[in-house]
Amino acid sequence: METIASDVIALIQREPVGSILLAIGLVLVTFIISHLVTHGLTHLLNRDNNPLPSSTIIVNVARVALWVASGSLILDVCFGIKANGLVAALGVGGIAISLGFQSTLSNLIGGLMITFTGIVKPDDHIEVGSKTGVVQDVTWRHTTIRDGLGQTVIVPNSQISTTALVHLLPANRVVVPITVSRSVPEAGIAGESSGADSPQGIDELSRLIVNAARAGASKVSPVVDGPRVIFSAITEFGIEGKIILAIRDDSKTSAAADATVRAVADLVS
Repeated sequence: METIASDVIALIQREPVGSILLAIGLVLVTFIISHLVTHGLTHLLNRDNNPLPSSTIIVNVARVALWVASGSLILDVCFGIKANGLVAALGVGGIAISLGFQSTLSNLIGGLMITFTGIVKPDDHIEVGSKTGVVQDVTWRHTTIRDGLGQTVIVPNSQISTTALVHLLPANRVVVPITVSRSVPEAGIAGESSGADSPQGIDELSRLIVNAARAGASKVSPVVDGPRVIFSAITEFGIEGKIILAIRDDSKTSAAADATVRAVADLVS
């Protein structure tokens, strides 16, 4: 046994076996630390009191920085190669590589900018160019959003940082424009006036619209806010307004709007 142990020690001490084994050990240690850092950052970013958005780009940048630092240390300690000397040796080749990765670098910088400035965060409802949806995640290269049809749309980070960005109402918000005819009866209220433009008539009509909208939208998804009826103008066509409510499932806003329209159609016509 002593002979075997001495042979193993001698093999380890022999170059380049010892350097290779040390490099493997450092890689394993880096892998463990990377896993712990990833888990810790993910937990930290998902906390409610965290000021930064819970985007994976932050975790990915930290992980890449850790591996780059570890790679530099391994090259230096195990093989005697200085990282700065390696970069200088690349010379023109490094410039060519950077030009080849110009699009990637542009998206990376754009992703960092929109993440750390808080321009875009997961669960934001945004419109970029012709693309509209709810932000799912911001990665080092692109931002993924889910549109109203449930499709995943990939938007390059550089496009978001250079294109007009619109923050829309929350995706679970349902807004239904309505026009109430001024000749609509007073909805069963006894009084002198029988038109929808009388104070008593429009208040009672609002109550009926709210009840009908809630009943209609609830068939699609539970209503978590509203409904509210807001009138904004009196025109030759009638009294214009909106029904505003929010549902629990933001993927069913179109169906909820349809159900709301069907439920209140007879009241406003």
